[in-house]
Amino acid sequence: MADKSGISDQVKGNANKAKGEAKDQIGKAKNDPNMQTDGKKDKVKGATQDEVGKSKGNNRP
Repeated sequence: MADKSGISDQVKGNANKAKGEAKDQIGKAKNDPNMQTDGKKDKVKGATQDEVGKSKGNNRP
């Protein structure tokens, strides 16, 4: 059954944003630009998922 309210997208989005922030901070601490880049990608992915979830929630009949 599909999640029409978008809650699962929002949860996944928030998890990806948190994971991305952790990678970004660890990458900074370790002076690892590749890890920082991965973290920033995860944060963008999470923000996108979160917005998709919010959009689904706003389009309910």
